[in-house]
Amino acid sequence: MRRVRAAVAEAPGAPFTVRDAVLDDPRHDEVLVRMTAAGLCHTDLGMRDTWPRRRTPMVFGHEGAGVVEAVGADVTGLTAGDHVCLTFASCGGCEQCAADHPAYCLDAPVLNLSGGRADGTTPLSMGGAPLYAGFFGQSSFATYAVVRARGVVKVPPELPATVAAPLGCGGQTGAGTVLNRLRPPAGSALVVVGAGGVGLSALMAAVAVGCDPVVAVDPVASRLALATELGATAVLAPGDGLVGTLRELTGGGAHHVVETTGRPEMIRRAVGALRPRGELALLGLGGEVSFDVRGLLAKGVRVHGVIEGDSDPGRFIPELVALHQRGRFPVDRLVTAFPFEEIGAAEAAMRNGSVVKPVLAFD
Repeated sequence: MRRVRAAVAEAPGAPFTVRDAVLDDPRHDEVLVRMTAAGLCHTDLGMRDTWPRRRTPMVFGHEGAGVVEAVGADVTGLTAGDHVCLTFASCGGCEQCAADHPAYCLDAPVLNLSGGRADGTTPLSMGGAPLYAGFFGQSSFATYAVVRARGVVKVPPELPATVAAPLGCGGQTGAGTVLNRLRPPAGSALVVVGAGGVGLSALMAAVAVGCDPVVAVDPVASRLALATELGATAVLAPGDGLVGTLRELTGGGAHHVVETTGRPEMIRRAVGALRPRGELALLGLGGEVSFDVRGLLAKGVRVHGVIEGDSDPGRFIPELVALHQRGRFPVDRLVTAFPFEEIGAAEAAMRNGSVVKPVLAFD
């Protein structure tokens, strides 16, 4: 057991407060990681605001990077001192994991969203009472984390932690949607709706594989400027005439649209911007949306729901690292670092759109 500092949500929707807590030693299939960075994602905020009260206080965080301190007796391939990226938990034995689609693990709700381990315990405590944790198998908003071994991926020690951290969710979600699910050939027209961390990761992947044109849609001018610097052929603010402009820019409609906002009106516009037999990838955690089914049938549109980029992290995160090292996936351009204790300022900056990807840095 060791004392840690953790950003705690005391109740659903409550602000993060950094508190002292106690962390258990890792079990046989777990890894103890000293955190060096943790990305802040809209998923952390959305889940915190709707989290069941009976499972609070709770520690969130699911884009961790750090250094291995200790490993459980059954853990192989990792040792103390390894630099690692943390990602979602999966069982490794169900039909989806066996088919290299662990993002759709049949045990994912329990392993990632139950507030603890599969047996109902939590590795954290505070004031002698349980402190719920295990968010996406990690709860990386803390100075140390006990993590399921399948969610730990080695990265080169020279890779900055503030770059490694976003790869665990936002980076692989956006890039994986393009590279793992859509797999566009060079010359395909691709539109990204929403130029946040996920959308810009998708855009960078599209540029890397030679999509042309690549168009970004976002209301924030600074994000559109960054999209242009990252290789977007054109950028647009949403508004009247968007669908017509997109169809014109893409020569009759996009082959692929990556929709990251989850907003029903933007999803409908995304469908309208597709050419016949085009493909729409939905990434945003929005509510219900209605479609004109006749229109979908007439155009032969494919709609993909994509979680975590449909990635096998042990394979895909090293691929993203390699792309980054070749200058083809400059995720560092998205990052603004904040000291861990200033998590409230990081949240405010993400909400007001002044930063794309806030990353908490630990001393």
